[in-house]
Amino acid sequence: MKRFLVGVTALATALVLTACSGNAGGSAPGGGAVAQGDPAGGPTTTSAPSSTPATSSQTPTPSSSSSTPKPTSSKPKPKPTPKPAPKPAANPADVPCKAALASPGVSACVDLSALKTWLLQDGKVIYGPVKQLPGKKGHATPTGVFHVSAKVKNYHSKAFDAPMPNSVFFLPGIAFHTGSLSVYSHGCIHLSAAASQKYFTTLQNGDVVQVVA
Repeated sequence: MKRFLVGVTALATALVLTACSGNAGGSAPGGGAVAQGDPAGGPTTTSAPSSTPATSSQTPTPSSSSSTPKPTSSKPKPKPTPKPAPKPAANPADVPCKAALASPGVSACVDLSALKTWLLQDGKVIYGPVKQLPGKKGHATPTGVFHVSAKVKNYHSKAFDAPMPNSVFFLPGIAFHTGSLSVYSHGCIHLSAAASQKYFTTLQNGDVVQVVA
């Protein structure tokens, strides 16, 4: 009997110790999980990260429509430059050379008393009048209707030892050429350099030259 009681007592004690201690790493009463031991001797606790909503730090940008437009500067328009008035065309009625006016093609007219000369094309003035200086007294330029007989660009007079650029001969020893417009010639028709160049390039052999008093 005493042995039986001792056995019962020992069994009861074993059941009580088993129910209180539990298993390391087992299930807690009620089905909960038992926390694992920390190697340093304390329990390991895990904390869930707290989620804090991010606050926007961006500053709103003002729209471009709020910018003030720059005033446009309008420059004054330049005034148009006035065009020079065209020179009136020479009137053939002022040309005293009837034969030169009636001649077809290119011709020349020389007015000794007016000290003027013209170039004509089919009865129309194409150049002039320009100033000319004819032969002096005792060496007067002959009057009449003549024809261009020769042209020499850089002629030099042996009789007077003088240059006669742009010479256009219409009589032996008588020609249009570059010469003084203040000193009378020995029978030739003095022209300015520009006029003599025009006569030299325009008149050709056979063209009519009329000289009137």
